Amino acid sequence: MIEKQLIDFEKTVLIGIINQDQNEVQSKEYLDELEFLTYTAGGEVLKRFTQKIDVPNPKTFIGSGKLEEVANYVEANDVGTVIFDDELSAGQQRNIERILKVKILDRTGLILDIFAQRAQTSYARTQVELAQYQYLLPRLTGLWTHLERQRGGIGMRGPGETEIETDRRIVRDKIALLKKKILTIDKQMAVQRGNRGKMVRVALVGYTNVGKSTLMNVISKSDVFAENKLFATLDTTVRKVVIKNIPFLLSDTVGFIRKLPTQLIESFKSTLDEVREADLLLHVVDIAHPNFEEHIDSVNKILDEIDSKDKPTIMVFNKIDQYTHDSIDKDDLVTEKTKAHYTLQDWKKTWLSQVDEECLFISALNKENMDEFKAVVFEAVKKIHMTRFPYNDFLYQEFDESTS
Repeated sequence: MIEKQLIDFEKTVLIGIINQDQNEVQSKEYLDELEFLTYTAGGEVLKRFTQKIDVPNPKTFIGSGKLEEVANYVEANDVGTVIFDDELSAGQQRNIERILKVKILDRTGLILDIFAQRAQTSYARTQVELAQYQYLLPRLTGLWTHLERQRGGIGMRGPGETEIETDRRIVRDKIALLKKKILTIDKQMAVQRGNRGKMVRVALVGYTNVGKSTLMNVISKSDVFAENKLFATLDTTVRKVVIKNIPFLLSDTVGFIRKLPTQLIESFKSTLDEVREADLLLHVVDIAHPNFEEHIDSVNKILDEIDSKDKPTIMVFNKIDQYTHDSIDKDDLVTEKTKAHYTLQDWKKTWLSQVDEECLFISALNKENMDEFKAVVFEAVKKIHMTRFPYNDFLYQEFDESTS
């Protein structure tokens, strides 16, 4: 259970669905993640609602009976926000708000809100602002629902429509302006990356909250902000790191997540360019999370979308200090062994050790197995470095012999 500090949390309820794309177990896990997102944004989840439905209702996403159940709970418990795990259309959001009379968010809107809170630099704030305006544009009509009470009133319908069109034009102009601003900054950042020369570039990638920033701090001896919340880091941090005698650049990138809004992938293009231009990826995984395999798939999907899936990769399974497993009594002849019963040694014998990439098990927080981690990273970086600077080959040999 998430420990809540003594601050005012916004009362919320969550809504998810069970269908052919996500079964009951997956739906629960997605809602667990949505609750963590809500907590990160400053909300307190009072209740979850789920509904088995093959096709979402085109008007209200969930069925009328379930929506009435939610409405009764919202009114009885003074709930201020209802959050859906899936993206709502502009029409669905307006219809639900009209019925529940509270603020309605979907997963995309929630993530955008967290990004807005977490953005520290001017560039990150610009990226988030662009994504927010792109998300807002089709939903502007919902801001004018107060005019519905006066529909037919003399002089009201025209100005209302004009006002909406004015807002749309303003938002479109703002989007164009922000895109130009980001394009300018992108060019500046491209020049900065170009000025780094031929130094080997290594990028930390992975699902959000897997410990990338903590690992960054351990390797680079820096002080990158790290917190047990989703999207603690938005701005890309680049540090020069030296392992043994080899220098390289290490970047800590924004964490990925399932159903990552397309607006964010587009607006954070330059941030993701750090991944695109990296020579080596360190794919960090929270092995203590019960669904870490799904997280790996989600990250690989996004890497594929940004043409980075085939880069040399080292799989780094972090948080081994937090890993637990279910046990089976030796006299128990009924219970079948599942992945929930796997020890770390069991996992090491599965596909994790059979993939093409190197595979490491560490705890960045407790600095467990960091010597092995540095040795593997050193060899991978040295291999790239030697192809780039072949005339330094004798230095590598001399160093290796002197430390062997």
